[in-house]
Amino acid sequence: MKDSQEMTRKIRRLELRTKRLVESSFAGQYQSVFKGQGMNFEEVRPYAAGDEIRSIDWNVSARTGDLHIKKFKEEREVTVMILLDVSASGNFGSVEQSKREVAAEVAAVLALSALYNNDKVGLLLFSDQIELFLPPKKGRLHHLRLLREMFYFQPQGRKTNIHGALDYLNRVMHRKAIVFVISDFLDEHDFSRPLNVTSKRHDLIALPMIDPAEEILPDVGVITLEDPETGAQIEVNTASKKLREEYQEESRRRTSKLLHLFGARRIDMVPLRTTEDYLPTLRSFFASRERRKTR
Repeated sequence: MKDSQEMTRKIRRLELRTKRLVESSFAGQYQSVFKGQGMNFEEVRPYAAGDEIRSIDWNVSARTGDLHIKKFKEEREVTVMILLDVSASGNFGSVEQSKREVAAEVAAVLALSALYNNDKVGLLLFSDQIELFLPPKKGRLHHLRLLREMFYFQPQGRKTNIHGALDYLNRVMHRKAIVFVISDFLDEHDFSRPLNVTSKRHDLIALPMIDPAEEILPDVGVITLEDPETGAQIEVNTASKKLREEYQEESRRRTSKLLHLFGARRIDMVPLRTTEDYLPTLRSFFASRERRKTR
């Protein structure tokens, strides 16, 4: 009972913090970038000078003997799906916060941005299996549930299967959505096929989580490296310049592969580093996306 009360207090503090971040950083910006998915029919009314000729409803006009037009209004409501990687590699962190902790904060900010604009938000937690699926809904109670799962969910799986996560999304989500995939993308399997399907059906945005120690291996002598997803260990001498160069080159190859994978499908990719404040990066992305939409 005590643990439950403490978790509730932490979630409330998280809610207040993310709300302040959203109100100070994303108010209006999110809404201008992620608009509705189409136009809804509202009514038929008599034609007036200046109305668009293409809007004339010829059936009603023929029946009444007077010109009438169809009036539409923009569908404002957006559906947002957040795919959050909770595999064991996310627990790694060489700085103050782990990749998973930062990823959860980013997911919370995006979710509250959507709910703040009266949009539906859903959550899919995945590892090498589907850990949890919360269908898109609105409301404060739903948001509190999202926060609790984002920060405190204990996964059963340890590895990563992005292919399975995208496949599941494509099966359960039939309406077009804004889909944020937050992951370190340390997945050895090819997930290009379901990625093709998802990018055609939805507005897909990839947010890779990066820790600096995954890009550059520091010279700290002999250390033991462990794969958090398999538990495999290897002893390496980081004093070796050749080893550090090979390590850095492998990191570049992974990044280049992701850039090609997403770029070829015109999927936005927004890298987020555990050593940097993610808010300016997200603001910059929103701003660049808004500029593209107004061209």
